[in-house]
Amino acid sequence: MPRFPRVRNWLIEVRDTLSPPEPVYAHCDIPCGIYDPHEAQISALTVLRMDQLIAELAAPAMDARAEDRSTYISKLARYTAVKEQHAERAKHEIRVIWGDYFTADHAKQFPQAHELVFKIMKQASKCRQGTQLADAQEFLKLIQEFAEIFWQTKGAKTKRQPSLQKSGGDLVVPVPA
Repeated sequence: MPRFPRVRNWLIEVRDTLSPPEPVYAHCDIPCGIYDPHEAQISALTVLRMDQLIAELAAPAMDARAEDRSTYISKLARYTAVKEQHAERAKHEIRVIWGDYFTADHAKQFPQAHELVFKIMKQASKCRQGTQLADAQEFLKLIQEFAEIFWQTKGAKTKRQPSLQKSGGDLVVPVPA
């Protein structure tokens, strides 16, 4: 039995030498064709909500009980961690759509898309670094613009509808034909 893998590997090498494999090209690792900026929008809404919750946190007074200080620190840490995770998740979703779905033809059709993706990446980093509501709102706005372009590449019209989330904000969704 120990010889079999070596023989098999040798046969594969011979086959590849006689008939070299041709490269295969696909738009993603698994060409499923399923892309949607919805998760990026939800992540941006989450970043916004975490910044809202951080803004609402009342810092404990200097003479506050240890339990109150601990509660404050715990909430601040949790809100910050979730905010950072979702900012990174949004970046990931946009990178996947940009890198795996968008084609050269899409880039020609929407020349502003490259700059928009760059701005989204930078704005996500800014959201991770701070807690300004205006930064989170700008992040959402940029991702909404990206979603509109994305759906246009699929020939769909879009509309903005209220997210119905505590953070507020709209979601860009395709309109059925």
